[in-house]
Amino acid sequence: MTGTNAIFWPMIAHVALVFGLYVLLSIRRRRAVLAGRATTAQFRENRVEPDESLFARNSLASQFELPVLFYACSFATYLVDADSLPAIALAWIFVLSRWVHAAIHVTNNRIRYRSPAFAFGFLALGAMWAWLAVWMILD
Repeated sequence: MTGTNAIFWPMIAHVALVFGLYVLLSIRRRRAVLAGRATTAQFRENRVEPDESLFARNSLASQFELPVLFYACSFATYLVDADSLPAIALAWIFVLSRWVHAAIHVTNNRIRYRSPAFAFGFLALGAMWAWLAVWMILD
């Protein structure tokens, strides 16, 4: 390992997003209950809930889908010393796309805008895995 920890900063930025979404979800659910638009039983049983909290819940859930591959690639990149500028740049691109995707998801939730943000991150993560594979082949 090269001793650089730069690959971990995009991971920390993504973790900050996840924690922020947990806070947002809690706030939105509490407001829905206080306004009488939902009951706590709806959340306990994962039933229908108001859009504002549903959007936050779905955005939070999506942070445990594709990003799992991001964490695996980041750790593998670090372990095989492939954590150079291209890998770190791709990691930041992926995380920034997740922030944009989440911002759209918890506001207007328009697929027209959310889908390109997802696709951009998907391609960045694919390129990150390709970088790792090429690095290991050439190493």
